Amino acid sequence: MSVLVVDVGTTGLRAAVVRNDASIVGFTYEPLPPSSPFAGLVEFDGVAMRDAVLRVAHAALAAGGPVRAVGITAQRASTIVWDSRDGTPVAPGLGWQDLRTVGECMRWKSERGLVFAPNQTATKLEWLRKNVEAARSPYARAGTVDTWVAAVLSNFSVHATDSSNAAVTGLADHASLSRHEWSSTVLEALDIDPSMLPRIVPTIGVVGEASALPGAPPIAALVGDQQSSLVGQGGIVAGAAKATFGTGGMLDVYAGTATPKHLARTPNGTFPIVVYSQGDTLHWGSEAIMLTAGSNVEWLVSDLGVLPDAKSSDTVAASVASSDGVVYVPALIGMGTPHWDY
Repeated sequence: MSVLVVDVGTTGLRAAVVRNDASIVGFTYEPLPPSSPFAGLVEFDGVAMRDAVLRVAHAALAAGGPVRAVGITAQRASTIVWDSRDGTPVAPGLGWQDLRTVGECMRWKSERGLVFAPNQTATKLEWLRKNVEAARSPYARAGTVDTWVAAVLSNFSVHATDSSNAAVTGLADHASLSRHEWSSTVLEALDIDPSMLPRIVPTIGVVGEASALPGAPPIAALVGDQQSSLVGQGGIVAGAAKATFGTGGMLDVYAGTATPKHLARTPNGTFPIVVYSQGDTLHWGSEAIMLTAGSNVEWLVSDLGVLPDAKSSDTVAASVASSDGVVYVPALIGMGTPHWDY
């Protein structure tokens, strides 16, 4: 059986057909970097993402032949709102690295004891609803990137996200996730209409047809990018861990099916995640985050101008005998695990 995999990262997206023997055919990649209109703000163009997803998916299928199913993996917590009548985004999407809601996160913790991080969906969606009139319309629909991609591939007949993505939005807790529901406490506090949110589905299972693609293959899996890499690298055994360095750096450890006590950040700066779900069973893990990893190299190339390109970074670093005591802290958008300076 061949499967089309669509992978939407922070700075680019790709698609490929994966065969039964794990061979990859028709690999297609397009860069799609986010924009930063002001320091601390990270936005993405939902229309450009839609068009790029369709291009890479069609290109992969043209090279790899028909498929039996489609799987979607994507950057997590980035937030987009669109008009359900025509599928048009009502505003730029807010990337997971966007920090405009730091103040709101601090306010919610001090006033209500609700713990959010600005890299979660919760306060991003609250901000969009407060600042974009169309995001308060009864026709408004919201989601993370996996939700947007599933909507695009299904010609907007599917509005869903899976447990692994929902768990890192800040809009669900372990009790609500076990019921495949959003947290009514959080939605009420942030004044978010539940009808605008996607339904939460198991990671594994058909959610609809990719009718925008030849043959309308079923969309059979949705999963967050870090969780999919943990599964793909064979990390779903007790105590197994993987580290991934892309735009950010993430360390994930598989913990099994025992439900954690809470979904909030722990004192050591890590937080529980859903690795994947099948039926009513949630498989949990723990994650540590370095908010900027590869994006540090991009900053050295594009902004500081001390490197000609990313691939030369190792050679240039090795050519210097000493930094003369200068230490660079790779925290362009703040500290992640274990310190979390916001």
